[in-house]
Amino acid sequence: MIPDNVVEEVRARADIVGIVGEFVQLKKAGKDFRGLSPFKDEKTPSFYVIPAKAFFHDFSSGESGDVFSFLMKHQGMSFVDAVKYVGARSGVDVREVRRGKKGDDPWRPYYEASAFAGSFFRERLWEWDGGKGAREYLEKRGIGREVGERFGIGYAPDEWEAFREAASVHGLDEGMLLELGLIKRSEGRDRPYDAFRNRIIFPIESVSGRVLAFGGRILGPAGKGAPKYLNSPESPIFHKGAVLYGLGWARNHIRRQGAALLVEGFMDAVSLAAVDIGNAVAPLGTSLTEEHARLLGNYTSQVRILFDSDPAGLRATFRAAKVLLAQGLRASVVTLPEGEDPDSVARSEGAEGVLGYVGQAVDVLDRQLAMLEERDYFATIEKTRDALDRLLPTLRAVQDARLRDIYITRVADRTGVRAETLEAELRKGAAPRLAQAPRRTPTPRRRPAPRFHGLGVDRLLILLLLKHRKWIDKAAERVGPSDLEDGVYRAIFEGLIDDPELQALPEGTMPEAVLHFERLMSDREVPSPAEAIFEDAVLQIENTALDRRLEVLDAEIARAGDVEKPRLIRDKQDLISKKKSRGPDWRRSARRAAGSPQYQGEGAP
Repeated sequence: MIPDNVVEEVRARADIVGIVGEFVQLKKAGKDFRGLSPFKDEKTPSFYVIPAKAFFHDFSSGESGDVFSFLMKHQGMSFVDAVKYVGARSGVDVREVRRGKKGDDPWRPYYEASAFAGSFFRERLWEWDGGKGAREYLEKRGIGREVGERFGIGYAPDEWEAFREAASVHGLDEGMLLELGLIKRSEGRDRPYDAFRNRIIFPIESVSGRVLAFGGRILGPAGKGAPKYLNSPESPIFHKGAVLYGLGWARNHIRRQGAALLVEGFMDAVSLAAVDIGNAVAPLGTSLTEEHARLLGNYTSQVRILFDSDPAGLRATFRAAKVLLAQGLRASVVTLPEGEDPDSVARSEGAEGVLGYVGQAVDVLDRQLAMLEERDYFATIEKTRDALDRLLPTLRAVQDARLRDIYITRVADRTGVRAETLEAELRKGAAPRLAQAPRRTPTPRRRPAPRFHGLGVDRLLILLLLKHRKWIDKAAERVGPSDLEDGVYRAIFEGLIDDPELQALPEGTMPEAVLHFERLMSDREVPSPAEAIFEDAVLQIENTALDRRLEVLDAEIARAGDVEKPRLIRDKQDLISKKKSRGPDWRRSARRAAGSPQYQGEGAP
């Protein structure tokens, strides 16, 4: 039997996304991750992992639970074996469990194949005559052999089957190489060919130094249809949302300097290292994730974001900052001259120039306030109201209580909205109303009854988001796609999270979702009062998600043994308290309004 405190420690330290991602290919969808069901054949993803709740739910099969439940249901493990498996991947010594033999790791062949590929690419860069052009390119970028070898940089020859033939000589399985994305198939070729050709290769490593995947920058101008950067696909050993490029080498620098520099790509991190700035890391072609933030939190509480200063870079900066704040970290923004990036500044101004800009980093809220000031957002009441809509997501993201108080005070001082008003609005999640002088003879006002009839809450939320795109980020902060019960509207919600300006769903989306999206886009009516109904709809979706979790807990409590049952009961009590604190249920408003035909939008059932 495993002691309860060990079980709890394993559960608390487990990365459910990383562990489930070993068996299911997951993709970020708002605050959740989704993939195809591992329990039932399907073509449209309906399997969700919710990291904030350390929980998974599969809509197609009805299976759900925590990380241990997943391994027990998917891999057939016993509870003890599941705890052992998770503990080994979370750095927890699980007592009273027999240890398996060395070499039992099912992914060992994948790691060995990736290590072989890394060696092949390195040899082609540094020892092969054909790598001269690649070496000269790196030298021009200020990257010499010492730095190149530190990061394991290599070169993929401009040949169709150079790597494949070398791997074949060493007996590496082609099916495994296809999974790792090192070779590809196409209809125009009778056998697989190399995925990376004529590219500078950047190995992507775990913190412990294992090669997981590769990124390749094309050498010379990109040809027709060839991307400038090409990354390995996700595989049994690689989940890009859980790996930061360069962290294995940078972590000690981060600890010593008390801060991490977050940059956008491989070249930025390597170029900074080349001028002896060693605390830079980069996400891998994706937005910063909760897993990335937790990784950084193992080494520091301060992250300085050093992204490009163009509009896209600024949007990415503020998205990353909210993720960092939500994990209890402090986020500040480094501003570079227009048109510059960390790589170009490192080459033109050296370490002194880069550190000069880093030294002028400002807290993310201060940066937001300054930008709003520059754009005259505090000139009128209406503009100030818009400014508050832009600032509230940052305030909501902050988990550090002291920093939250500081932020609220700063926003209150700048906008004239009382701190108490901001705190109340944050608690209920509504957009703030500007504080006004009390009326001489106040008249109580009832909120108008929501005007919708026969409109499901999932559909209602999506309709409102299509009419009010600025609410998409606000909705995504409170509910994830997995919280929507209807798969059609989950698919639309995911599309809006990925692209708030979405005008057509991506190719491959389920036909039913495409049809409903087109109908909603053409619907000329808007439920009114829109803002109040939006808040009620989100509240109902949150409550329904809590109800589903309570049902799952009831089932788990009924099956649980003596070790697990007390923890599950505590979880249930916590959820019940959370639900009671959320206020009235949207369904009551719906029932009150059900007799009113004031809203009957096109396409309503």
